[in-house]
Amino acid sequence: MATSKVTYVGDLKTSSIHINSGSEIISDAPLDNNGKGEAFSPTDTVANALASCMFTVMGIKASDLEVDFSGSTAEVTKIMGTDPRRITEIHITFSMSINPDDKTKTILERTAMTCPVFFSLHPEIKKEIVFNWK
Repeated sequence: MATSKVTYVGDLKTSSIHINSGSEIISDAPLDNNGKGEAFSPTDTVANALASCMFTVMGIKASDLEVDFSGSTAEVTKIMGTDPRRITEIHITFSMSINPDDKTKTILERTAMTCPVFFSLHPEIKKEIVFNWK
């Protein structure tokens, strides 16, 4: 079964519908590539997916540890390269809403680095990950 349906709506924008839930993601080409920058660009969604995935696997492990880090945030910075145009770096700074013991921090940080998106990205993409605990 398909995961999503993507429609080119024109003017360098797409609409992606998640088949199971019906939720929608709009994309727009970035300002530096002929777009209006009115939504996430496709490469923005890739960088953002890394942070979302890392939070997801950490959340699974945190549940096992009976730890709740709701309200934590991640700031994502994507750096593009040229020739070919591609993502060369993704920087993520996690601001965690809790300050658990060192063992729990280590478990959660190591778990984050095992997310499927992390392993799916090309190894030449530099990933700079920082965890700031409360």
